[in-house]
Amino acid sequence: MDHFNYQSNALHAENVSVQAIAETHGTPCFIYSRATLERHLRVYQEAMADLPHLICFAVKANSNLAVLSVLGRMGAGFDIVSGGELERVIAAGGDPGKVIFSGLGKSTAEIEQALHAGIRCFNVESEAELTRINEIALAHGTQAPVSIRVNPDVDAGTHPYISTGLKENKFGIASESALDVYRRAAAMEGISIMGIDCHIGSQLTSIEPFLDAIDRLLQMTDQLAGEGISISHFDMGGGLGVTYGGEQPPHPSELIAAVKGRFSERNMTLMVEPGRSIAANAGIFVTRVEYLKYNDHKNFAIVDGAMNDLLRPALYGAWQEIVPVCRREGSTLVYDVVGPVCESADFLGKDRELALAAGALLAVRSAGA
Repeated sequence: MDHFNYQSNALHAENVSVQAIAETHGTPCFIYSRATLERHLRVYQEAMADLPHLICFAVKANSNLAVLSVLGRMGAGFDIVSGGELERVIAAGGDPGKVIFSGLGKSTAEIEQALHAGIRCFNVESEAELTRINEIALAHGTQAPVSIRVNPDVDAGTHPYISTGLKENKFGIASESALDVYRRAAAMEGISIMGIDCHIGSQLTSIEPFLDAIDRLLQMTDQLAGEGISISHFDMGGGLGVTYGGEQPPHPSELIAAVKGRFSERNMTLMVEPGRSIAANAGIFVTRVEYLKYNDHKNFAIVDGAMNDLLRPALYGAWQEIVPVCRREGSTLVYDVVGPVCESADFLGKDRELALAAGALLAVRSAGA
């Protein structure tokens, strides 16, 4: 559900005219619905209300300061992958104590920055990173809170570019090595073990891969407990999909309902890192038709927005709904909606049936992530 709808054939964001926004601020532009963001976060909060939890919005999904501010004021934490994202969270009023630092390329400067800010936890992606964090923490006379990101070798059934939980993916520490890495971490004076983490992919449309990964990691936490290594939080990652076209992903409340029974008897905080499922349908991308171009093979709607603004169609061949900002009567044609960048991959949508004129405004839906 979102708050973008037509009123008298004119698209509105909540009750504000999209055309008026475009005319005032220019195109291309992104428009976000605060009501939609709040509703989507609230769904997670209500589903997890009866167990210890932390919801960390994945800043990689949308780092707009206003978006982060809305979510932070509602009590959200944040999942970051860079020092720049940490700066944006703090600038938006986010609580560093609710920040988890993921990503497999953390620099020395970024680790120092995060330690100084007092983040909640580093999600460690390699043994080399663990060693670096330990050395930096010791040099600063402190301990760094960490969890180990375990790669559970689970097929999430998503696009190869956004699959992150298979052995061939670059993310995390292989499950067969993870116990030894925890043992090493436990012996490091600059490390405080806090949790265990996984993230198996993005745009997931089934609950089963989540459950498979969680069950594998819970077995690991039991083994660690037997060795005296306590795990205080379980970070199940994010990746829940949204509906762009015909997809039918589970509702967030369905996912949490399926998961939380596994934690009712465990003294752990459950953490989740939603991004797309909170922000995607809370935003639209508005672009203006500059020219209509016809040839014997294709019709092109050349717009002022491009792949550098909205990358998913070019990168993944992803489909997103494209609608007119103002519905107009008249005959339709099938167009490729393309941008001005000098790459043939620069398109927002192909083979879209639209009634268009030069100067018309188009909105790409589900563009908030």
